[in-house]
Amino acid sequence: MTATRVLVLNSGSSSVKYQLLDMRDSTRLAVGLVERIGEQGSRLKHTPLTDGGETRERTGAIADHAAALKAVAEELAKDGLGLDSPELAAIGHRVVHGGQSFTEPTVIDETVLAEIERLIPVAPLHNPANLTGIRTAQALRPDLPQVAVFDTAFHTTMPESAARYAIDVETADAHRVRRYGFHGTSHAYVSRATAALLGRAPEDVNVIVLHLGNGASASAVRGGRCVDTSMGLTPLEGLVMGTRSGDMDPAVIFHLMRVGGMSTDDIDTLLNKKSGLIGLCGDNDMREISRRMDEGDERAKLAFDIYIHRLKKYIGAYCAVLGRVDAIAFTAGVGENAARVREAAVAGLEPLGPAVDAALNAVRGDEPRLISPAGARVAVAVVPTDEELEIAAQTYALVDR
Repeated sequence: MTATRVLVLNSGSSSVKYQLLDMRDSTRLAVGLVERIGEQGSRLKHTPLTDGGETRERTGAIADHAAALKAVAEELAKDGLGLDSPELAAIGHRVVHGGQSFTEPTVIDETVLAEIERLIPVAPLHNPANLTGIRTAQALRPDLPQVAVFDTAFHTTMPESAARYAIDVETADAHRVRRYGFHGTSHAYVSRATAALLGRAPEDVNVIVLHLGNGASASAVRGGRCVDTSMGLTPLEGLVMGTRSGDMDPAVIFHLMRVGGMSTDDIDTLLNKKSGLIGLCGDNDMREISRRMDEGDERAKLAFDIYIHRLKKYIGAYCAVLGRVDAIAFTAGVGENAARVREAAVAGLEPLGPAVDAALNAVRGDEPRLISPAGARVAVAVVPTDEELEIAAQTYALVDR
C-alpha cells in the first residue's frame, strides 16, 4: 500500500479530537481539538508537528460536526496534509460501545452503523456522538475506508464467569445487561507495551493494567487477553473516579428514590457527575487534592484514602484472578504523573510481590519505565498510554490486509 497516513477521530457530543499519523514509522503529523461545537464560543486548536509548525487557534461559532470536520480539513490542508491527499489510507474512529457484536476493528458499512445505533441505549452519551462523527467523515471522503475501533472490543475475551451479572438470565439477555468494560484500546496498548518493557512476548506475560485518569479502570490481562475488568455495563462501575462513584450497593439507588425523593435522572447525575473525588472533597484533580493534603485538609485526605482503598482491592482481586502476576502497569493522567498514588496503591502489597522504589518512582518521563526495585517478584511500571496510536495501528493493519 502506498497510502500510509491514518486520520484518527474521537467524536464527542460537542467536541472532536483528532490526530493524523504516518504509519510507516508511527509519526504524528498533526494533532488538534474542536470544542464547544454548536455554541457561539466554539474553538479549534490545531498543531502541525512537521517542520516546526506552531499551534493555530480559531474561535467563533461552529454549528455542528460537519462544520467542525470541514474546519479540521481546512487546517490540515494549510500544512499540505489535506483530506484529499492520496497518502491518506483510512480514517479510524473511536467508538465507545461495540457490545458483543464487535470483537476487533471493523470496516464501517451500513450494517455496522445500524448495530452501533442499536447499542445507543447502553451508551447514550457516547455512541450517538461517535455515529455523527462517522457519518460526517463519510460525507467528506465517501471513497475512503472508515474503520471503527471499539473501546469494548479488548474486553470481549472475558469468560462468562467474569462478564455476567448474577441476575435472571432471560432478563439480562433481553436487555443486553452484562459487563462490557471500557478503555479497551488503552488496556490493549499498555499491556503489550509492558510486555515489551520486560523483554517478553505479550502471550507470556500476565499484567494488571491500571488506567487512572478522570475516568479510571483496571484490567487483568493473561497472555495478552483480558480476563476481567473493573467497568461494567457502563463506565460507572469499578474504581473511584474523578466524578463517578464506582462500585456501590445498588440498593442505594432505591433508597435515594424512596427516602430522598430523587428521580432516576437526579441519581444518574449524582453518580456520574457529582460523586467520586469531586463528591468526596470538591476536587477531581489529583494535583489539587495532593496539595490540599500537604496543607492538612482532612476531606482531601479522606477522598485520597478512599480512592487508594478501592484501587488496592482491585489489585488484590486481580492477583487472585490471574494467579501469577508479572507486572502492574500504571497509565493515563493520574497513573503516569501521580507518584503519590502509585506509592500508596502498592504500599503493603509487598507479600504479593510488587514493590516501588521511591527514587525511581519520583522520576518523571515520557517513556515506559520500571519503578520497582531490582529483583522484585512483580514488576511495577509506568507506561504512557497512546490510544490514538493504537487506533491508527489497528485501522492501518485492517485496511492494509
